[in-house]
Parts: sequence; C-alpha cells; structure tokens
Amino acid sequence: MITTSAFAAESATVPKPDAATLAEVRQLLREVPLIDGHNDLPWQYRKRGNDLSAIDLAHDTSKLIPLVVTDIPRLRLGGVGAQFWSVFVPPIPSGPPAVQAVLEQIDVVHQMVAHYPDAFELALSAADIERIHREGKIASLIGMEGGHSIDNSLAVLRMTYALGARYMTLTHTKNTDWADAAGDRPKHHGLTPFGEDVVREMNRLGMLVDLSHVTDETMRAALKVSQAPVIFSHSSVRALCDSPRNVPDDVLAATARNGGVVMVCFLPGYLTERGRVAMAASDAEKARLHKLYPDNSPRFKKEMAAWHRKHPALHVASLGDVADHIDYVRKVAGIDHVGIGSDFDGFDGATDGLEDVSCYPALLAELMRRGYTREEIKQLAGLNLLRVFREVEKVSAQLKHAL
Repeated sequence: MITTSAFAAESATVPKPDAATLAEVRQLLREVPLIDGHNDLPWQYRKRGNDLSAIDLAHDTSKLIPLVVTDIPRLRLGGVGAQFWSVFVPPIPSGPPAVQAVLEQIDVVHQMVAHYPDAFELALSAADIERIHREGKIASLIGMEGGHSIDNSLAVLRMTYALGARYMTLTHTKNTDWADAAGDRPKHHGLTPFGEDVVREMNRLGMLVDLSHVTDETMRAALKVSQAPVIFSHSSVRALCDSPRNVPDDVLAATARNGGVVMVCFLPGYLTERGRVAMAASDAEKARLHKLYPDNSPRFKKEMAAWHRKHPALHVASLGDVADHIDYVRKVAGIDHVGIGSDFDGFDGATDGLEDVSCYPALLAELMRRGYTREEIKQLAGLNLLRVFREVEKVSAQLKHAL
C-alpha cells in the first residue's frame, strides 16, 4: 500500500521548470504525439448556439465569457499532438433528444476541423494520429461522453462510430438503463445484460470503452466483459482524493491486467480533498438554484456567478497534485498504464500551473524532475494510448473475422 502522505509532501512545492528541461520536453513532443484524452471545447460552442464564429480558435480565447482555455496558439505552445474532443450532452433529457444533441456535437467537431484545416485533421485510427502528428497538425478525435447518447440502441452506437466517434464513456452523472454512474444511486450494480452487449459491440466496432464517470461496480463489470483494453479518459485516483469519480486501487490493478490506461484529470475536485470539498459545495448550491430557476437561465447564471465570487475555489489543487496522481498510477498499475486526460473547458476554476492547454510541458518537466526517463515521458504523453488504440483495432479485426 502506498501512503498518500508521501505524495502530498512531494507536491507541496513545485519549482519552476528550467529552460533546458522544457526544451527537452518540447523535443520529445516532436518525436511522439501528446494525446489528451478529454477536452470539452465542443460544449463551449454549444453554449454559444454551435456558432463556429463565436470562438475564433486562431486567436487568444482567454478573454471570452464564459472562459475558454483552448485555442490553436496555446495548443501549439502545449505541444499537443492529438486531442479527443468530447461530444458531451447532458443526461437529461435522455431519449431521442440526446441522440439529436450528440449528432449536433459530432457535427461541431467536423465543422471545427474543416474550419481550421491547417491546424486540425480528423483522426479515425492510431495510424492516423501518428501520420497527422508527423505532418505538423493536431489529430482530432471524437469521444462521446455518456451512454445515454445512444438511447439504448446498438444501431445508434454503430452510426456514431461511422461518424467518427472512437470512444464512449458508458455513463455521465446519471445512470443509464444499462449502467450505473458514479454519484447516482446504484440501480443495476454494474452492467445489465444489454450493458454487456454494448461493451461487446464497442469491442467489435473498434471503439474504446471509457470507464470515467461509472461506479466501481460498473468498472469491474466492464473489465470482465471487454476483450479489448479499456481507458479512463479523464479520471484520477481514489487513494489521493476520495471522489467516486476516481479509480480505486483494485481497479487500477485490473486495468493493468486488461492492458488499459488511466488518463489523469486536471479537475481540482478530483485531485485533492480541498478541491473535492469546494466542488461539493458548488454542486450543492447549483442543485439549490436549479429548484428555483431554469438551468442556464439568466437568473440562474447570475446567482451562480455571485456565489462563486463569494466562495472562490482558489489554490485547492496544483500541478504537483496532478504529478502525484500520475506517480500513483505508475506505482500501482505501471508506467504502461498512465496517460493524460485534462478535461479542459469542462469545469470551472483551475489547477495552479495547469490553467490552459499551453501548460502540458510544465507538467512533463515536473515529472522529469521527479526522475521519469525520456522513454517514460513518451509513454505517458501518448505512446500508451497509441498502444491501447492499436490493440482495440486488433481485437475488432479478430472479432469481425470470426463472424
């Protein structure tokens, strides 16, 4: 058992990376793509009516309200080689409206790629990621966040794959009819028989099974069913932050046996107990206001903004805390099974030192300071995810051949 106190002590002070180490990191990211498992930029477009002109990614977006921490200049500074763009839709309403919404979100990614062809190119395979990175562009992948988006239909699942979706998070914050979500009241205690069929069909298609957002029981059930490696696109570890969204030790070990990868999240509420408590208070106020005002109404937004001004969640998590979670996955599951899944543009607040998409080199430099080798940095930056993706494609080919 690894004690949390050892990790907490390590993250107390993180020295600013020196220029030589940053230069070495940037060289490594020219050799291998840095692959981020989760960025919610498409949701920022949806907040603005899916109007591509509302966010000009060619220029600095940091002055926009609501805040946007992603743009092409900062992605370049961050050395990002591939990005899974999350096509998130809220779990309510479910049913056909959720299907329409996720198709609209997928369309946003297609539009975004078409609008910035010098920077982005749609990637559908591991080979695509490597080729696009070599060509100096950012490989853009689509990840569905929440199984409610398929409305209990394997046909819809297949069609989203045909449109480019390459992973699906089995749930978001609410249970589906076939899988339990972290934070919701358990209903199925894992996966229903149909939920097992969803995982099997994802294996057959070559779609990565994403276990972020699901309960521990659902994690374990999916790991038993899946013939291909799984991912956690944006999760951290339970031992360091007691959030149900994080991964417990036994699941870390099972993910290693499965060959999967845990992509560590930057959201403060999943990194430290201070962050978790601050996020819980914010969520409680949000729930209270939902009872009084329609979600996203001007009054709701005004009251929520006023609450945040009175209760700023400042300095509750740092770059060092993210490094601690990466260290923990490395020690329990192994260096082959850790990656990065920031969740940028999907949460309020910021982790100190990781405020936007330009900051990845600082994180990797901190890991080098802690003793990670060049090859280990390459692995966690992107090679681990590429290995998983290739194995998922291999399993898919075998299953299709067996039919």
